[in-house]
Order: sequence, then structure tokens, then C-alpha cells
Amino acid sequence: MTLRSYAEAALGTALVVLVLALLLGQLLGQPILLGFVSTGSMEPAVDAGDGFVAVPALLAGDVSEGDIVVFDAEELQGGGLTTHRVVGETDEGYVTKGDANPFTDQDGGEPPVSEGQIVAHALQVGDTAVTIPHLGTGIMGVQSAADGLQQSVVSAAGGGGGLERTQMGGAFVALGVFFIGVAALTGSRGAREIRRSSSRPDVVGIWVVGGAVIVVLVVAATAAMVVPAGIQEYGVASAESPGEDPLVIEAGGSSTVEHSVRNDGFVPVVVFFDPGEDVSTSPDRTWVSRDSTAETSVTLSVPEAEGRYTRYVTEHRYIVVLPPTVIAALHSIHPLVALLTINVVIAVGGLLAIVVLFGTGDIRLRSGKDVPLMYRLRRKLRKWL
Repeated sequence: MTLRSYAEAALGTALVVLVLALLLGQLLGQPILLGFVSTGSMEPAVDAGDGFVAVPALLAGDVSEGDIVVFDAEELQGGGLTTHRVVGETDEGYVTKGDANPFTDQDGGEPPVSEGQIVAHALQVGDTAVTIPHLGTGIMGVQSAADGLQQSVVSAAGGGGGLERTQMGGAFVALGVFFIGVAALTGSRGAREIRRSSSRPDVVGIWVVGGAVIVVLVVAATAAMVVPAGIQEYGVASAESPGEDPLVIEAGGSSTVEHSVRNDGFVPVVVFFDPGEDVSTSPDRTWVSRDSTAETSVTLSVPEAEGRYTRYVTEHRYIVVLPPTVIAALHSIHPLVALLTINVVIAVGGLLAIVVLFGTGDIRLRSGKDVPLMYRLRRKLRKWL
């Protein structure tokens, strides 16, 4: 392969990863890797229609004044995801504001933003967000067309139901860009086949198979670790005369509740608990086998002043492909370090499996008259077992 071929492969793979991230973000209702703003409230930091690099809250670390965050608003424009800057902090939560707005969101009726409402941070260099000009404009344009198409189909069918219009639009956007990515991966190869008589239409480059396997494994592993994890919020009350409700606590006292962690996957996970202020957990980590549940005790404390307060515990979940002690050491450095290391191990393992099964040469595709693929795979495995 030439340097140009490697560059085209890397670009195409990166495009496919970004598209998968867009699709996952649309289905989950929160930005994954990429987000965009639809209004000018964050100008000049982020112009209307611009995209930005989104870092999930679990990986971004603590919130600081000056951070641009994506949070699930309760009142702003009827509720929903909003991208604004953190400009202060109170006992009740964070104070947020659009850079172009004359007043804070809380002055406009939005309650202080809690940790649990923040779903992502915009990647920043200093106070400047890393933006992708016009990404949102393009996505919203295609999404609007997809919404119109869906509405026409539903009207013609004489009914409704199915995916919500925004979800359907997002799916169309992601699928459309996905096919663009596939074209980027295969287009140049097709052009060479037209010009060259020595083309081999029945041969697939090993880097194509390896790249596809790595993309699928890493995206699936990341989703398995990030999506089920999150922030567990507890709304507690400090009262002089608490009742039987464990979340109504005697003023200045504490209460303990049980928190369950479910693993619906096929691979064991280790979960680390990061308690917020006035919260402790015992144990601070737990192993959860496949298709099982584990529990930890969460102790919540309240001040002597009567009132309602929010307490939270953040979960960090990792697939056990390394010894738990190694994962714990990586997690102590930063959750992102642990996540990236596990993804590297999974990617290398997938690539080694491809090399063991198929070697390092190109893969020849055979017709139905040849030896079946499953038989060849079993024959390969028998040589190594």
C-alpha cells in the first residue's frame, strides 16, 4: 500500500467512527463525540449552526467555572438539551449563561443545574471551544428533509407511531453520512479497478477487515462502558421530624440506602463509585458478573438547615479485559485513561485475532463452489487449539 492509500484508509475510518458516534448520540438523545448548537446564544464562542467536539460528562471530570456544558434543561425553551457556559456555582447547583445572552439562565427561571443534568462538555482550548463550522447547519437541513419525508410516509399510510420525528431524522442523517463514509473507503479502490487491468475484484485488503473489526469492537465497547454508567441523583430533605422515608433525614444527620448496579452484558465489568459532596459509598467499587446485579451502600448526609438538597454518586464502568488492580490504577489517574487503555487492549486483541485467522496477506473471497467460510474458520482454529 502507498502512503496515499494509508491516508485514505485513515480518513475513511475516522469518518465512519464519527458517523457511528452521531447515530449513537441521536438514539441516546445526547451528544457523543460531536454536538451542535441551533441558536446564537453562545456566539461568538460557538456560532449558530456550528458543531463542537463533545466529551461525555463521565470522562470530562469536574465542572469548573468557564466550562461550556451540555445539560438537560427543565424550563429553557420548554426543556431539553442546552449548550451554555458555567458562570458560577451555588449550594443548589451551577449557574449557566449563554455568552450572547444578557442574563443567566437562572435569572430567566431555570433552576440551578445539578451534576446529574450535565451530559457532556464542549472540548475547549482555554475559554475557546473546538468547533466545526456549519456541521449543525448541514445536519439540521438533512434532518428537516428527513422529517418531511417521514411525515409524508406516515400520512400516506394513514397513521402514526414508530420513532419520534427527531429520532427518525437523526437516523436518516447518520445513515446518509454513513454511506458517504463507505463511499470514501471504497471509492478510490473502485476507480483503480476501472483503470487497471490487474485488478482483483475477489480480494479484500487485510487492513479493510482489521479496520472494520477495530471500529466495531471499540464503538461497542465504549458504548457498553459509557451508556449504562452515569450519575445517580438522590433528592434528600433535612427535617426536624423525619419519617420512615430514608431520603427524609434528621437535620444534621445521615441515612444509608442501597444502590443496585446491573450488568446486562456478556462480559464482567468492574464499577467504581465516585461520591459527591456529603456522600460516601461502601464498598467504593464492585465486580459485576455477566447478567447479574451487585449492590453498594450509599450514605447521604444533610446539614442542620432544613430544606431540600441534591446528592449524587457517579458510576464509572469498565469491561474486565485487564486485572482489576490494573484498571483501578488507571482509573486513579483519570477515568479517560482507563477507558482509552481498555479500548486499546480490545483493538489490539481484535487485530491479533484477524491476523491469527487470516494471516497478514490480503483475503481472497471465494464463490459458493469453494470451501465454506465456516469450515475454513474451524480448520484454522483446529490448527491453533
